[in-house]
Amino acid sequence: MPLPRPLIALCLALGALPHSLAAAEPDAGAYLAARSAVIAADYEDAVTWFTRAIISDPTNIMLLEGALVGQISLGQFDPAITIAEQMKRSGLKTRSQAIVLAAEDAKRGAFEGYLSGLKAGEVINPAVDALNAAWAELGAGRMSDALAGFDKIAATKGLEAFGLYHKALALAAVGDFENADKILSDPKLQVMRRGVIARAEILSQLERKDDAIKVLEENFGTGQDPMVDLIIADLKAGKTLSFDVVRNATDGFAEVFYTVAAAMNGQAANSETLVYSRTAAYLRPDHIDAILMSGALLQAQKQYDLAIAAYKTVPADNPAHYAAVIGIAEATEAKGDAVQAIKDLKELAKGTDLIVVNVALGDALRRNEQFAEAAATYDKAIAQITEPEPRYWGLYYSRGIANERTKNFDKADADFRAALKLNPDQPQVLNYLGYSMVERNINLDEALAMIQKAVSLEPQSGYIVDSLSWALFTLGRYQEALPIQEHASLLEPVEPTVTDHLGDVYWAVGRTREASYQWQRALSYDPTEEQAKRIQRKIEIGLDAVLKEEGAKPLQAVAPPENPIVLPADEGVSEEEPPADDGN
Repeated sequence: MPLPRPLIALCLALGALPHSLAAAEPDAGAYLAARSAVIAADYEDAVTWFTRAIISDPTNIMLLEGALVGQISLGQFDPAITIAEQMKRSGLKTRSQAIVLAAEDAKRGAFEGYLSGLKAGEVINPAVDALNAAWAELGAGRMSDALAGFDKIAATKGLEAFGLYHKALALAAVGDFENADKILSDPKLQVMRRGVIARAEILSQLERKDDAIKVLEENFGTGQDPMVDLIIADLKAGKTLSFDVVRNATDGFAEVFYTVAAAMNGQAANSETLVYSRTAAYLRPDHIDAILMSGALLQAQKQYDLAIAAYKTVPADNPAHYAAVIGIAEATEAKGDAVQAIKDLKELAKGTDLIVVNVALGDALRRNEQFAEAAATYDKAIAQITEPEPRYWGLYYSRGIANERTKNFDKADADFRAALKLNPDQPQVLNYLGYSMVERNINLDEALAMIQKAVSLEPQSGYIVDSLSWALFTLGRYQEALPIQEHASLLEPVEPTVTDHLGDVYWAVGRTREASYQWQRALSYDPTEEQAKRIQRKIEIGLDAVLKEEGAKPLQAVAPPENPIVLPADEGVSEEEPPADDGN
């Protein structure tokens, strides 16, 4: 039986046609390949293989849905629309299909058609459907019905903020700035960056320039966000801002999909969130926040080329272009080309004093062990800080690491302590500074207290627990170190350094056969070349002989303290049973 004409059109849209239009057997291989591509978030391959599978099974809703999601994820809405419409003609309904149909209706301004489809069961989820329906009512010219829709959402438990935020945007879109501001000025309503900008635009329309500037500076400061800085400059120059966060009902739909994506981000699977951010960007190609989110989501899924392609759609003259360049550099480095990534970031840094740009460059240099240059770059970023705030702790911490690696210990210690002043209970900083002092044999009581506190804050961090054990080992407190190191090994069972440390502790307490066993394990966990050579040498001649070869202090146990350090009882471990030790 030949394929129906709509299916031929569908195959053309997907970029493939069967060699023969004769009926084919189900292509199990194509389906399995498509599923593997989905698992790997390889959307291009997923579309290719789903398309091939559809040719032999053209009414399979699972295959059509897979191809549809793949096209949305690629940002290719023309073929997605073809698939969604074919599914509709076939009586097939899915959430992704409803997203595409809603977006297409909004794009064309077909708001009555959207509302009819909603009544016919083309549904996404209750929150999105309700928000979009309210915007559709506005688009159809029924403002009272739109406001009633937003009010109903605002009265729904858990959705209050969504309803109020979108109601404020809708009011502002039709020029009712007074009532829009009444909503957005409520301190109980927590809004995102776009909501703050929306309020500033509304205040400007109300000729409250100073209030607009105050709102922006209180939320963003200055010198942090080029777009915000430009808005503040315009306000100070006496310009009246136009309201363009949402200009019409189509923009309203885009804002719904973006708002939901922002709420999902970090809570749902990246692949699911990407569908919403891509839809927002399709509806409004100048929705830079949606574009940047899509790039970040693709980057998180290791789809670096797709991420770079998304970032490149941000125009060079857009104030947020710096964020796109940073995203491109991070994706480029993740692909394995750190040289190009650093080159791009250096070029970007030439034309700006933005803290975030110098931080991105410093981080890239630090990751690639260019520590002296990283420290100098962090200096530039810190020089832009007018008033230390808790959010800057990471910057001081990063510079501290760069200084410590270049053996500028006084500067490093000052940076770590500055970071702790801003964030006193930050376990990474406590651990790093404490361990650094132990290795230098200074301030030992303070150092151990810091590492213990870090362990109490992050008891499931194998690296921090390892630091506590290794600090005790360095001090000659081998028996105390043993159970703690065993626990660290349980938390990080395939980490070469932690496993190597376990071998050293076993050796120090006389369990030499178990030590050799752990060193053998460490070799199998891909240590660095330098680590591997030292571990192999310990297996061959033992730790004592290696320390002698290195000119290091020999192992020497100290008397146990009156109050030895132990992990809480519920942090105990049960290691895999090592081979029996005969003491040799």
